[in-house]
Amino acid sequence: MRIGVMSDSHGDEDAVKKAVQSAGNVDVWLHAGDYYHDVNFIRKNHITKIVSVAGNCDGIGIKCPEEEFVQCAGKEIWICHGHRYGVKSSTRELEWMAKTYEVDIAIYGHSHIPEMHWEDELLILNPGSVSRPRFKNPTFAIIEIDDWGNIKPEIIELV
Repeated sequence: MRIGVMSDSHGDEDAVKKAVQSAGNVDVWLHAGDYYHDVNFIRKNHITKIVSVAGNCDGIGIKCPEEEFVQCAGKEIWICHGHRYGVKSSTRELEWMAKTYEVDIAIYGHSHIPEMHWEDELLILNPGSVSRPRFKNPTFAIIEIDDWGNIKPEIIELV
């Protein structure tokens, strides 16, 4: 299974299009907030499952959850924006919550900085920002889960 992951698109439809085109075929797209509705482009133009969550810039009273749990290829994935877990300074609280939830993958955004690491069997992934990166080119991520349950994540730079 191929999973596309993006975050922090901030209304830049061209950036979303570029990430989608660069990703190629994916089975599901996950958007970790800040203009979660930017995935509407994907809905209009691609037959793909999409899961998105709201971020701190998505406003109050929106009809989008701030966190979601998704199962893909037998792996439990938790998606949040990360602003409620202090991810700009540390991912410790996010990691603790992910372990409490007993997920295999925790996806977050907010910092606009791509980051990927393992905490034991838990993958912590921030795809960066497709439109407003900090310190690098715009980025998104692809996660591949093979038939044996192996998880292979990759951060992809848009140049």
